[in-house]
Amino acid sequence: MPECLSGETFTRSRSVVARVVAGETLIVPIRGKVGDLASIYSFNGTGTLIWKLLESPRTLGQLAACVAEEYTVDSAQAESDVASFVSEMKAVGLVEVAASVAVAGD
Repeated sequence: MPECLSGETFTRSRSVVARVVAGETLIVPIRGKVGDLASIYSFNGTGTLIWKLLESPRTLGQLAACVAEEYTVDSAQAESDVASFVSEMKAVGLVEVAASVAVAGD
């Protein structure tokens, strides 16, 4: 798992609209209050699972554990694949680092 992502918690960006159409999850970024139809993203089953999980803040480890369980794959492979996918989604603005909550005494 990339060190730069390992300690972060991720969630869906609030600047996108998502719909499931014919079993595929389609993501449309919103720019200037208008859907950017030139930048529609489509997720397969694994991407759709990760997208659903990101409805609430999750770490890469939590996402990878769910993917490994759902698809019965090696946890190291799931971690690598999830880290790559989340990194790509973060780069294009589909996910963001969840705001951390300060704890008294920090």
